Amino acid sequence: MLGLGNKRAPLAWAVHLSVLVFVVLWTLPTAGLLVTSLRDKDAISVSGWWTALTSSTQNAVMRTPDGAAEKQVGDKYVIAGNVLDGGSGTVSAFGRSSLKPGAFPAGQSADLGDGVTLTVKANGDYELAGTKPLDGGQRIFYTAKTPPHFTLDNYSKVLFSAGMLRSFVNSMTVAVPSTAIPILIAAYAAFALAWMQFPGRSLLIAAVVGLLVVPLQMSLIPLLTIYNKIGQALGVDAHTYIGIWLAHTGFGLPLAIYLLRNYMVGLPREIIESARVDGATDFQIFTRIILPLSFPALASFAIFQFLWTWNDLLVALVFLGPQDDKLVMTGRLVNLLGSHGGDWEILAASAFISIAVPLCVFFALQKYLVRGLLAGSVK
Repeated sequence: MLGLGNKRAPLAWAVHLSVLVFVVLWTLPTAGLLVTSLRDKDAISVSGWWTALTSSTQNAVMRTPDGAAEKQVGDKYVIAGNVLDGGSGTVSAFGRSSLKPGAFPAGQSADLGDGVTLTVKANGDYELAGTKPLDGGQRIFYTAKTPPHFTLDNYSKVLFSAGMLRSFVNSMTVAVPSTAIPILIAAYAAFALAWMQFPGRSLLIAAVVGLLVVPLQMSLIPLLTIYNKIGQALGVDAHTYIGIWLAHTGFGLPLAIYLLRNYMVGLPREIIESARVDGATDFQIFTRIILPLSFPALASFAIFQFLWTWNDLLVALVFLGPQDDKLVMTGRLVNLLGSHGGDWEILAASAFISIAVPLCVFFALQKYLVRGLLAGSVK
């Protein structure tokens, strides 16, 4: 037995190491997205997210204001300011040309000719001085070392200026009912297919399994045509939340019934028979015994259905339309790619907001996921 245990130890270590590698590979993109969403545009453009916790050195340029900003100090005309614009950081060198951005160390005065000198201190303060009135507009190239800096301005801009907050509410309005309604209907259907005897039950089970392989895209156009005709007959707007709730319910029911039925079939038969002997009706058995015991399967399907409805774009565009007031988060992200394609900080913040809720749902219910998926696989 000792020898067998020693032989299995290296294999166990290999498995654990492989799992760790896969976890790291799956976590890194999310971590990078979060860090990027908390950085400003300038930091993103000059360094990667993995350097966010260390000080970064970058070359930059700024122009002094025009001559109207000059002041006369004694017999000299002076334009003063700060190249860091009040931000944190340390200037190590500066120059007057892009070819030599670090020609002079910080604190030294550079002679620009015609009696004009330029001085840039380590804290970023600069002074352009001359014996004659200055024109301004002098370019100052400098090398600065800036400490790590994080900001929530990206999230504020996304939520309140880019319309993401409205889309967040729309996505919640779509996802929550589209998850709860299929679970409610499928629970009743799964109980009937698992524990109630009636003609045609086997055919219904086969039909449910067959519907699992029907592509969503194949049924969208016929479903939308029927839905629009019903809306026209009733004289109501076709682009409503009720339509998308019904669509997601129809597409989610086959998987929901399949998972729940497999789980309910595996429950102990003795409990059901004892309840019937005691005079319990099918409805009482379902509500007081089956539902509490089936919570892992219900949570398992809730994770899949919520992730599907939250990340959906196609069904939302078909049944809600592209109107701005009904645009879900995935649709808003597509619009932001067009209007803010180069603003990586805006896109990163928007993307992380869109994945934050699914992550919370998954981690809250993940302990039930494997147990619900494996239900009915073994006896």
